[in-house]
Amino acid sequence: MVLAWHKGIILKIQQESPTVKRFWIQLPELEQFHFIPGQFVTLDLPISERRNKRWRSYSIANAPNQSNIFELVIVKFEQGAGTTYLFEQASIGTEFLVRAAQGVFVLPEQLDKTLFLVCTGTGIAPYRSMLQYIQQEQLPHLDIHLIYGCRTEEDLLFKDEMEALALQNDQFFYHPITSRSAYKSKQGYVHSIYETLCSDLPVAHFMLCGWRPMVDEAKERIIKLGYNKTDVEFELYG
Repeated sequence: MVLAWHKGIILKIQQESPTVKRFWIQLPELEQFHFIPGQFVTLDLPISERRNKRWRSYSIANAPNQSNIFELVIVKFEQGAGTTYLFEQASIGTEFLVRAAQGVFVLPEQLDKTLFLVCTGTGIAPYRSMLQYIQQEQLPHLDIHLIYGCRTEEDLLFKDEMEALALQNDQFFYHPITSRSAYKSKQGYVHSIYETLCSDLPVAHFMLCGWRPMVDEAKERIIKLGYNKTDVEFELYG
């Protein structure tokens, strides 16, 4: 199936952390932008003469909201042509083409197992979309654990929002952990958290999102705990 491309316009840009910006993008040709929480969009940026060299894909960071606006959280890479353009040249009003949402990294049809959402950095984006959707649709679910690793507290995206959600929903648990300095007495990496929570092997489903080293290590550790490969799905960044 050929996916449609639509004109996108940047409506707003906000600095979310020292290395991450949040972009609000509107698709004015559409009345409503349809996507499934967890999916990503592809931007066609003016960074190369070759079409496939211009494409950059990013997970949508908000739930469907019956509008034609979506959010992205993007980290700056010093040698990255796409992020250099978005951080240094793009501004409010900048236009580019956006391909329709795609991807299969989405919530299970039935939330009938304990769900572990494991991520680092901007890997929180698809989970924010999923969690907003679960909350707004009041979907029944078992316990959901968001395990989120960053270098420092200031790198934790949507921290206040996730802490508020944990207070509102007694079946949602937010586990931030930082590697370079302790945050709320926790310092280290995401693996120690899910290994502790899964010491008695609860019936669970794991979703992993981030850079390959974290994802590969998590897959290996989860299997060693006693889970099956079918209990784990992942989305690689970079």
